[in-house]
Formats: sequence, structure tokens, C-alpha cells
Amino acid sequence: MTEKRNIPNVAYKLMLLGATIIWGIAFVVMKDAVDVLPPAQLIGVRFLLTGLLMAAVFHRSLAGTVNGPCLWAGFALGAVTFLAFWVQTVGLASTTPAKNAFLTATYCVIVPFLLWGLTRKRPTLANVGAAFMGIAGIGLVSLTAGSFTMEFGDTMTLLCAVFFAAQIIAISHYSKSFNVLALTVYQFLFGGVMGLVLGGLTEPAPDLTALTPEFAFNLFYLVVFASGVCYVLQNVGLAHVAPAQGSLLLSLESVFGVLASVLLYGEVVTGRMMAGFALIFAAILVSELIPARKKKSEDVSEGDFEELAEIAS
Repeated sequence: MTEKRNIPNVAYKLMLLGATIIWGIAFVVMKDAVDVLPPAQLIGVRFLLTGLLMAAVFHRSLAGTVNGPCLWAGFALGAVTFLAFWVQTVGLASTTPAKNAFLTATYCVIVPFLLWGLTRKRPTLANVGAAFMGIAGIGLVSLTAGSFTMEFGDTMTLLCAVFFAAQIIAISHYSKSFNVLALTVYQFLFGGVMGLVLGGLTEPAPDLTALTPEFAFNLFYLVVFASGVCYVLQNVGLAHVAPAQGSLLLSLESVFGVLASVLLYGEVVTGRMMAGFALIFAAILVSELIPARKKKSEDVSEGDFEELAEIAS
């Protein structure tokens, strides 16, 4: 079980906010790194190195966790996390960091609908309205002007949002029963192995001449900060912050992603894209804030996940 500490709730919220800033910059870093290593191999190397690093740092947290239930929880988290990042990286190779960031953020709108399938708790009218707003925003961001076609990279990014929504639910569920740091270690180790296996079977061997010092720096940032530090902050934060509040804070990643893309990648954001970004972010706010006014977020969270735990157990 997760140890209880006398830490104010705002500290856990600041953990989630810190993770979003690091992840926002990571969209640009990933855009450069995926030009060197194919998506599955990049995620595999990134996750495996992160898992080994975290295992060394948090080895005491692994004591007593090498058992079937905890390893299975780590495997489940590793699978959904790998799928989310792999599909996102495939999409990033064919779209811009800013679009990738905001389309990924639609997972906040998707979470209530996935919970509906798991807990039979119907989405609110606010959730439904947010979904329509999100769809309109996605259209402005992704659909080609004058047609209803969507670029491959944007389509894959939307698919990754579904996996990220599933990841939020899975982390919130499993963190109630297992040590969060141990889960995070297993999550990365399993995800890394999956990436290397899939990459070895389906992707060409990397060009070793492209492994430059710049790539090494990018990989260091992804392993230490965007994976290790961020996932400790996220998983610990989500264990103490209501899922609705947590997903809302994590959605700020999209804002920092756009800022990083403009400042570091030199992306030009058009008026149409800004309108789409605004609609998507408004959808996130509507989906998360309006239901919270009717009932305290903590109470809603505990009710949802007690029912979810009964179904998953």
C-alpha cells in the first residue's frame, strides 16, 4: 500500500504542474530524436534506461514487490504506457510538436467516456458538450482546409489520446493497492522491453552515424527528466489528487508544448490553429470544472474508483 505522509495536497498538485512543464519541452526534444531512432526503438531505449535508472535509485521500494499481483499491475501499466507513447511518437514524426501536444491533451475529454464503459457511470451533459467542443477544435487543428481529410500524424495522435486516458485510469486504480515507485519502475522496464522487441521485429536498424552528441543530450533529457522525474511526479501526484483535478492539471502540458514549439522549434501557429487549440482547451475546462461544481472532486473520485476497483479486482 502507498505510505501516507503529512504532505499538503497543494504539493502534489505542484508535482503534476512541474511534470507538465518538462513534458511540454519534451515534444520538441522527441521531434528531433525520432529523426534518429524509429519510434518503437526510441521508446524502448528511453523506457528501459529509465526503468534501470529508477530501479537503482529506488531499489529499497522494490523490496517485497516482486510478486505476481504487483508485477501484473506493472505489466498492465507498461503496456498501456508503451502504446500511448509509441503511437504518439509515430504521429509526431508526421505532424508538428504544437499539434501533437494539443491533440494528445484530448485524453482529458476521453476519460469520462472510458469510465462509463468501466463503471457504467454516465458522462454528464458537460462531458458531452466538451466532447463536441473538442471535436470542433480537432477539426480546426487537423482537417485539411477545403476537405474533411486528416493527416496521418494527427490521426495517430488522436489514437494515442485514448491510450493516455486509459493510463490515467489505470494509474489511479493500481496506485491505491501497490507501492507507487515500484509500479513506476516495472512500468518502464516492461514498456522498454516491449519497445525493443517491437522495434527489432518491425523497424530498420538505426544509422549509427546519426548518434550524435545532440541526440545523446536529447536522450538524456527524455530518460532522466521526461520519463524518470516526470513519472515519479505524475504517479505520486495522481495517488493523492482526484483524477478530475489531476487530468486537468496534466492538460496544461499542451499549453507548454505549444510555447516550446514556437520558441524552440520555430513553429508558426496560424489563427485557425489557435482557434482550434482554444476550443480543445475550453473543452478540457468544461469537462473537468463544471462537474466538480456539483460535487466535491474528492468525493466523485472516491466513488468512481471504489466501483472501478470492485470491477477490476
